[in-house]
Amino acid sequence: MRSLKDLLYSVSISQTVGRTDVSVNEIQFDSRKVQQKDVFVAVRGVTVDGHAYINKAVESGAIAIICEEIPTQFDENVTYIQVTNAQIALGVLASNFYDNPTKDLKLVGITGTNGKTTTTTLLYELFTKMGYACALISTIKIVIDGEVIPSTHTTPDILTLNKMFRDAVDRGCEFAFMEVSSHGIHQNRIAGLHFSVAGFNNITHDHLDYHLTFANYIAAKKKFFDDLPKSAVAITNVDDKNGLVMLQNTVATKKTYALRTDADFKAKILENQFNGMLLEFNGKEFWTSLIGRFNAYNLLEVFAVASILGQDELQVLTALSTLKNVDGRFETFTTASGIVVIVDYAHTPDALENVLNTIEAIRTKNEKLITVVGCGGDRDKTKRPEMADIASAQSQVAIFTSDNPRTEDPEVILQEMEIGVKPQFYNRTLKITDRKEAIKTALKMAEPKDIILIAGKGHETYQEVNGIKSHFSDLEVATELSQLLNK
Repeated sequence: MRSLKDLLYSVSISQTVGRTDVSVNEIQFDSRKVQQKDVFVAVRGVTVDGHAYINKAVESGAIAIICEEIPTQFDENVTYIQVTNAQIALGVLASNFYDNPTKDLKLVGITGTNGKTTTTTLLYELFTKMGYACALISTIKIVIDGEVIPSTHTTPDILTLNKMFRDAVDRGCEFAFMEVSSHGIHQNRIAGLHFSVAGFNNITHDHLDYHLTFANYIAAKKKFFDDLPKSAVAITNVDDKNGLVMLQNTVATKKTYALRTDADFKAKILENQFNGMLLEFNGKEFWTSLIGRFNAYNLLEVFAVASILGQDELQVLTALSTLKNVDGRFETFTTASGIVVIVDYAHTPDALENVLNTIEAIRTKNEKLITVVGCGGDRDKTKRPEMADIASAQSQVAIFTSDNPRTEDPEVILQEMEIGVKPQFYNRTLKITDRKEAIKTALKMAEPKDIILIAGKGHETYQEVNGIKSHFSDLEVATELSQLLNK
């Protein structure tokens, strides 16, 4: 049991009705979970307003209500706390409830359109390899000192986060690495967390179904850096045209990294092959099995963050050279007949272009490049023609197919993609709605040494159609079909 008064420490309170010297069992923001002596925080969500469930929470035994508007009729046995922003209050309450675990960790948050998962995962693997107990919060998985916990969102809710971080501290973790999504920032789902380092990868066309405009999307990312304390370090990719925008108003210590521009942490790609790259970071060379310019940026950010956290540069580079690709990020295998198959999560125009540019820079041009790609349903529709344009312009064959159509008609999605194909590239494209059939067709068309890129789903192991998720792994399907076709 905790005192409500203690939990309210640092919460910005407008009005209090009732006593704060009461004991609290748990904090809830879902009225269905409220039990005796719980605090219910009435959060205004995207589709649901928690204020509509205050009475239900009281009936279920809530001892206190945190809300932005105090009800006109209230229970005299319940304490009502009015705050300006209930989501921010929830973050502070959650941190206080779990004794502010992120003050006892070096918490690193990585944001950006592309590369968040790779960067945070590589950081976790690097620091683990160097002997530290760590935690990882990513879209692929959540890991606390080696124990894997299933992940359902890029940024879990703030109660779950604080519970995980408390567990991490109790297990002796010194570092934690987490993806920070634009949705999580905009919805204040990271409120109350204490970040030691914040990193920015890049920002490109994505999530406009939620943010509506690119300016709003940039502002959401920037808010992460604006809210950092003076004790934190903010590091940004200055090769991205919006990289310095992120640092404009932050009071944190500012650091930069780049491949093309002068920066605190500078890199060069000396060799780029399908089996890896020879890189130079701050004048020191090392080999990595990771491929492509985008991975050079990811590795450089990892190197920079490790250096900021006081790690020896030579030890960091030695450990980096042993790290492998993250699941679903430029995963490659060669079929029995010598066809190179690449599976990548690229689901935005920029990410797809990066992957195709990487392939183009490595291949001999004597082989065909076949790209299998789709666009998700119930998501930003404006990127559909862009992705089709990129795929058809940079591949010898582009096969448009389903990629989690969700509640939309997959045929309509493919039609909206086709609009982006320039007339001179029409004869390069195919529409095959069934994703397995599309992959099979790509394998049948391919000859030895040809390259097949299967983009969009990466690590995902499901296909979602009309609310039903069925098992589907691009890597598994491509591997099985290549064996069946003896390719």
